[in-house]
Amino acid sequence: MNALFCFGLGYTAAAYLRLFGTRFSSIAGTVRTATPPECRPRDPGGDRVEAFVFGDRATENALAGALSRATCVLVSIPPQEGRDPVLADYGAALRQATSLQTIVYLSTVGVYGDHGGDWVDEDTPVNPRSARSRARVAAERDWQHFAQQSGTPVAILRLAGIYGPGRNALADLRAGAARRVVKPGQVFNRIHVDDIAQVIDAAFRTRAGGLFNVADDEPASSSEVVAYAADLLGITPPPEIPFDTAQATMSDMARSFYGESKRVRNARIKRALGVRLAYPTYREGMRQVRQAGI
Repeated sequence: MNALFCFGLGYTAAAYLRLFGTRFSSIAGTVRTATPPECRPRDPGGDRVEAFVFGDRATENALAGALSRATCVLVSIPPQEGRDPVLADYGAALRQATSLQTIVYLSTVGVYGDHGGDWVDEDTPVNPRSARSRARVAAERDWQHFAQQSGTPVAILRLAGIYGPGRNALADLRAGAARRVVKPGQVFNRIHVDDIAQVIDAAFRTRAGGLFNVADDEPASSSEVVAYAADLLGITPPPEIPFDTAQATMSDMARSFYGESKRVRNARIKRALGVRLAYPTYREGMRQVRQAGI
């Protein structure tokens, strides 16, 4: 692997660069808006990551040049207005990128919809319930079609609930924003952002294509996780709130989240990619975040 291009230099891409950025001789990617130079991401070696504003026609040629040199491409930009913006705006450039060896596209386990707490794997038919998840299914199909037409492997990583530094129940408790909403039977998987990073790296190294669930080993309720985080902090957990009471003040996104329950199998990333999760359950992940003080 020589050159990396990230469509979306956000939370997950930053974790990947922190852990594996030194694998690449050059790194470039897109941001939403122009940012001051000191705020732009850097690779672990201290060199500046070349950042382009997505869709900025003034830098279109420079972006195309960076993309033409890429051997690996990471896509973490979600669908917008019912389409995949990367394929819509840069699909032609990707097809012309002769150095390109593999693409990793970050999706979501939300494409499976609600399974009443039953287990799902990559062979489970998708059954999206929200408009957001339906757009993800369409984007996945577009990327699968791109792989078939171009011959470039595309690994579609279906991510469980992401947590890690700054985004976790510990941080919510410290900010006074944590709630223990209880809906009997509702469980979901999580995944530490550092474990997502190692799955991305494994997909790049193996040039794997196809579907991969990226989730921890132990689905659990949100109430259980908040209670565990409170115990780590040595504080009393927030009182439990029945879902029927809490939903009146929830956002549409939160309400749709509690409308689904499933357990996600992750055997394929272990078997096909050789991944061994650093944080197989929320307990190990929360302890790491707590020890790091983040």
